[in-house]
Amino acid sequence: MPRRSRPTPDPWLVVSDADGNLFEVPEYLALARSGGTTVRAHPEQFAPLPEGSLIFHLPGRKPVGFDPRKGRAVTVEEVDGRPVFAAAAFLAPAHTALFLAPWERQPEVQPLPLYCYAALGFRDGGFVSPFLRVDPDRRQDPVLFRQEEIDAGAARMRERFPGNRVVAHIVGNCALTYCCPAARNFCLNRWEAPIPTSPACNSDCVGCISLQKEGEIPVTQPRLDFVPSPEEIAELAVFHLETAARPVVSFGQGCEGEPLLQAERIEAAIRLIRQRTPAGTININTNASKPEAVKRLVDAGLDEIRISLNACRRELYDRYYRPHKYTLDDVAASGRAVAEAGGHVSINYLMFPGISDDEAEFAAFEEFAARAGVRRVQMRNLNLDPDHYLRALGLPADLPPGFGIDRWVKRAQRALPHLRFGYFNPPREDWGPPWPGVAASGRNS
Repeated sequence: MPRRSRPTPDPWLVVSDADGNLFEVPEYLALARSGGTTVRAHPEQFAPLPEGSLIFHLPGRKPVGFDPRKGRAVTVEEVDGRPVFAAAAFLAPAHTALFLAPWERQPEVQPLPLYCYAALGFRDGGFVSPFLRVDPDRRQDPVLFRQEEIDAGAARMRERFPGNRVVAHIVGNCALTYCCPAARNFCLNRWEAPIPTSPACNSDCVGCISLQKEGEIPVTQPRLDFVPSPEEIAELAVFHLETAARPVVSFGQGCEGEPLLQAERIEAAIRLIRQRTPAGTININTNASKPEAVKRLVDAGLDEIRISLNACRRELYDRYYRPHKYTLDDVAASGRAVAEAGGHVSINYLMFPGISDDEAEFAAFEEFAARAGVRRVQMRNLNLDPDHYLRALGLPADLPPGFGIDRWVKRAQRALPHLRFGYFNPPREDWGPPWPGVAASGRNS
């Protein structure tokens, strides 16, 4: 008879004490959260925590575990006489959470900082979490960053571009102070380089990492406070595109507002870049609010666009982005303008278990992807306190679970076979087959 493999055991619950010390509790099993509902993830969905991930303790939130003796979920108030709190994982880049961490929120606690709070457990001597690695590209793997090499690269960039304000910002603020992986890669002269340009924005995103007007949530990275000239932009872009391996330069970064508010300046910069070199890929990360501006950028030489979306349903999009004088129709039109010119369209889909994998949202996603000419879905985790997010979207605190992020990928592949999935902006050589709505003789051939 064939031998049956041993079932994968459920991971144990992980909790934190008041000082932030983490420990496992074998009496309880780890649970997970989808929407606003506590669920049991399948043991095989848990995998060892990726290198470079973080673990957070969550004050004001009591852990919830599964009690095998009672056969149900329980709130754990204390362990060995010590008060305990919930713990969660923040996954390293290129990994997407299948479930969030469950907890019982105490009254009057402030929203958590702007991170994703993935489910966490302990099994076989190590921490585990339910996730998918959605992109094999290693460009932001922590093991590839050595601080001494970054420091040396930063010094070289400062020496090469002594009067360039945007280089000074990328190096001193982004790479050395906030450890932005894209900025660090610029210092190391490889892969994708960021080009922030805009201090202002025409959205007021609930989870904006560079500006929080209410002051409830601390910003992750303060916003750029100047507008670089086209010459400053072109100087660093041409250097990177001509010298880096698999080079991409990207407008629209976490340390700025909306780059399309500086479309005229970016258009001038792209024309300067393409007058000097045909090399590499020029990308813009954007809310895609201005389709006419996007068309001008494409005419100037823009290769690809990454559109940020928390949801493809208008009411959920508007409640999160709080757009100023633009609509989701404008967003789709911007994508289609790039697609019809033969360029590459990605969406930066901010995944949230229970919302992204909701049936109505999936139908809206299919419609938007077809309308906007989407060829790639970058499955980024939504970095926001889940309770705060549900309140902001006007959804119930006990929102039912979704059908599963891993199942979402399989369904999307069946519904839209041309789609690719990932986490990063691809260089031109990795674009893959063209969008079905444009002939293969376009710019991407």
